[in-house]
Amino acid sequence: MTLSAQPNFKYHFTELLSAALAPMVPQGFDVDIEFARPKHANHGDYACNLAMQLAKPLRRNPREIASVLADALSVSPYLEKIEIAGAGFINIFLTTSVKQQFPRHVLENGERFGRSGIGVGKKIQVEFVSANPTGPLHVGHGRGAAFGASLANVLAATGYSVAREYYVNDAGRQMDILALSTWLRYLELNGIASHFPDNAYRGEYVRDMARLIHKAHGGRYVHKPDLLFEGISLDADAEIEAKLDGLIANAKKLLGQDYAYIHNFVLTEQLGDCRNDLVEFGVIFDTWFSEQSLFDSGAVARAVQLLEQGNHLYKQDGARWFRSSDFGDEKDRVVQRENGQFTYFASDIAYHLNKFERGFERVIDVWGADHHGYIPRVKGAMQALTLDPAKLEIALVQFAVLYRDGKKAPMSTRAGEFVTLRELRQEVGNDAARFFYVLRKSDQHLDFDLDLAKTQSSDNPVYYVQYAHARVCSVLEQWGGDVAALVTADMSSLESAVELALLQRLMDYPEIVEAAAKELSPHLVAFYVRELAGEFHSYYNATRFLVPELPRRLARLGLVAAIGQVLSNGLKLLGVSAPAKM
Repeated sequence: MTLSAQPNFKYHFTELLSAALAPMVPQGFDVDIEFARPKHANHGDYACNLAMQLAKPLRRNPREIASVLADALSVSPYLEKIEIAGAGFINIFLTTSVKQQFPRHVLENGERFGRSGIGVGKKIQVEFVSANPTGPLHVGHGRGAAFGASLANVLAATGYSVAREYYVNDAGRQMDILALSTWLRYLELNGIASHFPDNAYRGEYVRDMARLIHKAHGGRYVHKPDLLFEGISLDADAEIEAKLDGLIANAKKLLGQDYAYIHNFVLTEQLGDCRNDLVEFGVIFDTWFSEQSLFDSGAVARAVQLLEQGNHLYKQDGARWFRSSDFGDEKDRVVQRENGQFTYFASDIAYHLNKFERGFERVIDVWGADHHGYIPRVKGAMQALTLDPAKLEIALVQFAVLYRDGKKAPMSTRAGEFVTLRELRQEVGNDAARFFYVLRKSDQHLDFDLDLAKTQSSDNPVYYVQYAHARVCSVLEQWGGDVAALVTADMSSLESAVELALLQRLMDYPEIVEAAAKELSPHLVAFYVRELAGEFHSYYNATRFLVPELPRRLARLGLVAAIGQVLSNGLKLLGVSAPAKM
C-alpha cells in the first residue's frame, strides 16, 4: 500500500527558499533552513529566522533579505499570507482549506499516516537491553527495553530497515559468579553448608536454579567441597572480589568438565527467562548475539591483530594496551592481560567491527548512562580500524527509580533486592510501563511512580491518552455510520479556533515522527499524543458531534475519527494499546 499524497510543508517551503538563495549566497555556502511552530496562532503556522542568519555573512539588512525570501514563498498554493515581523522573522500562514484537508489525509492512510521515506534503502541496527543474563530483568532494564523498542519502531516508521539486537554477555566473569552462586546453593541442598560470599548472587532465583539441578541430578555435582576454600583467605579484611575469583577458580578445578554444565544451565535458564519477559513486554529481537561466539570464531583475536597491524597497541607490564588516548580517551586501555586473556573491551571492539562487517550503515547502541565514559574508547577503536566513528551512535538511558507509597525501591541484583520487570508489569500492566518509561528524554532521570501508574484519572498520562481514544470510539459507535465514508466528507465547516488548533495538531504528527527518528527521541511521540489527547478531551467536553446539520456532523465526525487514528498510530509506535472501551 502506498501513501496517498499529503503535503510536507517544511520540505515544500525549503525547496522554494533554496531556489531563492541560489543567486544570493556564494557557491558552497552552507545554511540550515529551519521552521518553528510559533507559540501564538496570530504569528502564523510556521516561522523562519533564515533572513537573520544570512544578514551578517551577506552583509545585508535582514528585513531586506526576508522580503526576497517572502516573495519566493508567495508562489506556494498553500499560503494565505506571509508577514515579516521584527528584525526579519518570516511568519507563514496556511490557508484554512489546506488545514481542513488533513482529516482526509489521515483517514486515507489509516495506520500508515505519519510514516515517511527518509530512511528508505538504509540498513540500521539498534542494540539495546543487553543486560548480563545473571538474573531477572529489573525495572531499570525495563526503561532501556521500552526506549529501544520504541526507537526501533520510530526508525522503521520513517523507512529504515531496522535490525533489533540483544548482545548476550555470556563469556565474562559475571556468568562465572552466577554459576558459582548456584553451585554453592546446590551444595546446601545436598547437606553441605559453606561460606556463601557476600558479593555472590543472593536472589531467590539462584536457589530456584539450584533446586532444578538437584531435582534432576541429585548429588552428581558434589565434588570434594572441603577443597573449595583451599588457598583462600577468609579473613574479613581480605579483598572480597579476590576471594570470589579464588572460589571461581577452585570450583572450576573441582568440577572439571561438569563446570560447563552448571555454567550452561544457569545461562540457559536466565536467558530464557529474560527472553520470555521481553516478549511478554512486547519487545522482540531479531538477533540474540553471543559474546562467546566472538571468542570461538577468533573474531576477538583478529580485531586485536588488526589494531596491532595499525600500530595502535603497545606492551607494558606483560599486557597489551590500545592507544585510546590518541583518539580522545582519558587514558589507554588494556585489550589483553598479562595472562593472555582478552578483556571485555577487546570483545566489544570485535563486536562493533562485526556489526559494520554485516553491512549496517548506522549502528545505534542503547547504553545505561553510567557507561558514558566508555564512548570515547569504543569510537576510538572504530577509528583505529578505519571505520567511521560517526556511524556509531550512542543513546544513553538513565535507569528508572521506582517509588511505591512514596518510598524508593532497592535495586541490587547481586543482593537479590530488586523489583523485577515482570513484577512491575503484573502490577501496573504493560501499557503503563511502556508509556511511563518513554515519558522523559532517555538521558534524564526518571522517577516511576507506581501509585500514579495504577490510577484511573487524568493525572495518569497513559490512562488520559487511552481514554481519549476510547472516547473517539464511543462517539463513532453512537453515530453508527461507515467511518470509511468520512474520507469524502466536506470539512469546510471545521472553522472554530478549537477545530483549527486540532487540525494543526494533526498536521504536526508526521513531523514529530521524523524528529523522533532524527533525534533518537521517541519521547517526542509520547509528548505529542498526550497533548493531542488533552486538546481532544477539551473539544469533546465542549462540543456536540451528532448535530442535526449533516455537513457539520460529518465534518466533526471526520475530525474525531482522524484524531482517533493518530492517537492509535502514536501509541502503537510506543508499544501501547489503543482500547476502544475503558
